[in-house]
Amino acid sequence: MPGTEAENPKLKEYEGEGITVTFEPRRCLHAAECVHGLPQVFDLSRRPWVLPDAAETGLVEQVIHRCPSGALQYHHRPAEGSAEPPESPTTVRRTPSGQLVLRGDLLVTGPHGDRHETRVMLCGCGASGNQPYCDHSGPCAEPDDDVADER
Repeated sequence: MPGTEAENPKLKEYEGEGITVTFEPRRCLHAAECVHGLPQVFDLSRRPWVLPDAAETGLVEQVIHRCPSGALQYHHRPAEGSAEPPESPTTVRRTPSGQLVLRGDLLVTGPHGDRHETRVMLCGCGASGNQPYCDHSGPCAEPDDDVADER
């Protein structure tokens, strides 16, 4: 059905002076890298929960890069400014619970069409309701040893 969330994922934008942070709620796996990394920028107890100007732009970028699912992204302002650069070389890693963690210059095809990505966590068990992305709805919901140092 045209206009469904599967075709047009909901994307929230939080504009700062030099950087715009985007958040796609359906892709968030609650790794909490953002809220632990920069609580002054990412605070779930307030609205808006993202304040891009509450820390130096470079620090905001670093914390967003730690988001394993790619639910958080950024681009520099003005809008025609540079987007998050992909890592090189592209890497693929399987977590102990089966998700595929990819980083690099990616083209992901799903029910919403082709999307250019820099970081994704793809479903490895086939149970996700947000294919091809993992949503922890199957065996992938089991805890694993996915620690920030390995990303």
